[in-house]
Amino acid sequence: MGFFVTSLIFLVVGIIACLFTRICCNRGPSTNIFHLTLVITATICCWMMWAIVYLAQMKPLIVPILNEGE
Repeated sequence: MGFFVTSLIFLVVGIIACLFTRICCNRGPSTNIFHLTLVITATICCWMMWAIVYLAQMKPLIVPILNEGE
């Protein structure tokens, strides 16, 4: 449940950021598209980084090896 809820939070934050960019940085059609592209790309990159870290903790590839002396 945590993965889907947080993914929805990222989606909502991305939509709010797009609306905020559209309202506050209105400088022309090509600039608006560029700003929206940057916001959408940043949101997707942040979500992917979070998702990779979250999913990597479910099945770690490396298991810690404890020495007998420690």
